[in-house]
Amino acid sequence: MLTLNVNGQQHEVDAAPDTPLLYVLRDELGLHAAKYGCGLGQCGSCTVMVDGEAVFSCTTPVLLLQGRQVTTLEGLGTVEAPGPMQRAFIEEQAVQCGYCIPGMMMCAQALLTRNPQATDEDIRAALQPNLCRCGTHMRILKAVRRAAKLMQTAEAPGLSASRRAGGSTVR
Repeated sequence: MLTLNVNGQQHEVDAAPDTPLLYVLRDELGLHAAKYGCGLGQCGSCTVMVDGEAVFSCTTPVLLLQGRQVTTLEGLGTVEAPGPMQRAFIEEQAVQCGYCIPGMMMCAQALLTRNPQATDEDIRAALQPNLCRCGTHMRILKAVRRAAKLMQTAEAPGLSASRRAGGSTVR
């Protein structure tokens, strides 16, 4: 038995130490946002964050994750209360088929967590390992820029809940 911390919760998993994290997430924990794309760490559809860094879950064995924090797209928000990254992708209609989007969002989340002032060049570099065949690249970039603004607003001290949620305030 291995213990994994996924989205802030401890999980006992019965998996061989060399089992890819992707299989444990999907098959044992029922978290389906990370997708199986290539199984070789070349497409990015399986991307999650480990200790704040974007990693390919299809090539990361669970043995390496004990004592580390794994975050999946499900850990960024809920259907009822999407997190800033999820909300930005919804508002910018950045999804076409949606297969690559969870990986794109997790790479962008990792980038903006360590660099809230990311430039377009930074965003492009962070998303470079992720493949999208639908051609929504410009909407994805726009969504990441919007997410950066939403994340900064959500973290700013003294803002009202309605302002953090995107509402306006009168000064």
